[in-house]
Amino acid sequence: MSLRIYNTLTREKELFKPLEPGKVKMYVCGPTVYDYIHIGNARPAIFFDVVRRYLESVDYDVTYIVNFTDVDDKLIRKAEQLGTTVPEVAERFINAFKENIEGLRINPATMNPRVTDHIDEILAFIGALIDGGHAYESGGDVYFRTSTFADYGKLSHQNMEELQLGIRIGVDERKESGQDFVLWKAAKPGEIKWDSPWGPGRPGWHIECSAMARKYLGDTLDIHGGGHDLQFPHHECEIAQSESVTGKPLANYWMHNGFININNEKMSKSLSNGITVQEILTRIKPAVIRYFMLSAHYRSPLNFSDETIAQAENSVERIANSVSNVKHRLSVAVSAPDEAELAALKARIGEIREQFNAKMNDDFNTPDAITALFDLVSEANLHLQRPVVSAEALELLLEAFQAFDRVLGLLAAEEELLDADIDALIVQRTEARANKDWKRADEIRDQLSALGIVLEDTPQGIRWRRK
Repeated sequence: MSLRIYNTLTREKELFKPLEPGKVKMYVCGPTVYDYIHIGNARPAIFFDVVRRYLESVDYDVTYIVNFTDVDDKLIRKAEQLGTTVPEVAERFINAFKENIEGLRINPATMNPRVTDHIDEILAFIGALIDGGHAYESGGDVYFRTSTFADYGKLSHQNMEELQLGIRIGVDERKESGQDFVLWKAAKPGEIKWDSPWGPGRPGWHIECSAMARKYLGDTLDIHGGGHDLQFPHHECEIAQSESVTGKPLANYWMHNGFININNEKMSKSLSNGITVQEILTRIKPAVIRYFMLSAHYRSPLNFSDETIAQAENSVERIANSVSNVKHRLSVAVSAPDEAELAALKARIGEIREQFNAKMNDDFNTPDAITALFDLVSEANLHLQRPVVSAEALELLLEAFQAFDRVLGLLAAEEELLDADIDALIVQRTEARANKDWKRADEIRDQLSALGIVLEDTPQGIRWRRK
């Protein structure tokens, strides 16, 4: 497979060569679980889900790790606000995260390690950095000594003079240099803490991912991913920590998705324009959210607005209607294939699949891959215009839709069975039409519409779909 990935580290597309043939080790930074995730968090969650799905579709065995930061300044403040404990805050929002992920049709990660379950590994990692002269203790805190890592700044392509002073905390007299960053924070009175050789405290932000990635995926990962904002400082610091201990590359391929704007403005607390996934799932279908996220290349910015969501809704409906029509025709089709026609259809579907794979192999170009999906929609619609379509042809089309959907996740779940009341109404409407009681038939159609059921009269009989 000729998959090429844009590597943030080299700023070039590179041929993907996993460390171990047939296996991929992928780590994507997860949420700090102090609140509900917002739409910006949903973009990497959906995109890297598609990366994982595609790799699995071409027969890679993927180990996919997404961590939970379950101890942090933000969790401590939230616990104080709610009058509860940090573990209780974390548990509440981890459960909310999992519900949101399921709602967005994101497959569960292989593992979701938590910081608080890996304190021993973090302490050992910090100890190794101190032993190697890469870290030092000062006033109960432990800092990474950036001057010992010559390549600091190589991911974000900044030199030491350009780097921002202070990372997550302001410049502190206890630090040898403004660029040094905290590995272990001494506990303040009343804060959650663990014992350590440097006194009671808790991990800094960056060290957690280095420790957990190494435990579950080894010294070097195939792919490390996250949002564009994580390049610096988080991923830069991870590289410095990990490579100072192991002497090996932390990851061979670094991938970062672009930002999401809200109505052409940067999403920020100061503008109060953040939108939670919890809220958005109450008014926008999961398939529409996924389509929106995949409609632009992952490295490009994406604008969330009523207009872009309406466009996504129309596109998803077009795909869903085509698949629904294929299923309906299949339910009444006979097995009488025209062998020449069937061979031509197989060849055309093969071409479309090749186009789809070629676009996904080009740095996971989902917008162009979706174009291939619409080529399949067009092919299906052409066949559906024919008075007779064989079951074999329809099955080929449906199988192709399902293969694409295993990667993109844009189709709705299998339609639910109608309950007895709705089923009875459809029977009554059929009888009213047979008796030419058009008024009653229209009343029932309107009643079903109010229940969210759309009826369509086709040459093959009545079919239905949910709004």
